[in-house]
Amino acid sequence: MTDAITEKRADRWHRMLGAVRKRRRPLASGLEHLSSRVTVWTGGSAAFATALLIVLVWGLTGPLFHFSDTWQLVINTGTTIVTFLMVFLIQRSQNKDAVALHLKLNEIVAALQGASNRLINVEDLSENEVRLLHQHYGRLAELSRENNSLTESHSIEQAVSRHSSKHRKPIPPAAAPAGTDRRS
Repeated sequence: MTDAITEKRADRWHRMLGAVRKRRRPLASGLEHLSSRVTVWTGGSAAFATALLIVLVWGLTGPLFHFSDTWQLVINTGTTIVTFLMVFLIQRSQNKDAVALHLKLNEIVAALQGASNRLINVEDLSENEVRLLHQHYGRLAELSRENNSLTESHSIEQAVSRHSSKHRKPIPPAAAPAGTDRRS
């Protein structure tokens, strides 16, 4: 039964992805493809070797052009244009990677038993809400430090509950009825 449900979900997922791919506009799709290829190429050794070669050729032609202002302007203009385009290319790549990473983390949080689903899409919260969550997890770390257990992991609610139950004073044996828990 579960395999059939999983298969139906996978089929639905593939149909949704196919529909999204069909709705792409040709210009946007072409730019996405170009930027992906350029990103891969510029991250490789060939791009570095090409840039190094250009700088060496430019440097070696300096005496030929008497190190003129035009000669200097060529390299300045070239590097400015490349830098300008690379800023957008890098930002696009980082945005895509960040979204993919968030989706993977959301999947992990959603799948883990006992994990707080409040953290799914936490990146969509305001700065103040993120700071508040940071304070809550800071408190969780404090509780771990107080217990000398940096490796133990809990949700905030579990940590507070366990922390308070650990520090309740036990009832003296003479005052506790037989067969009862000695903690209050």
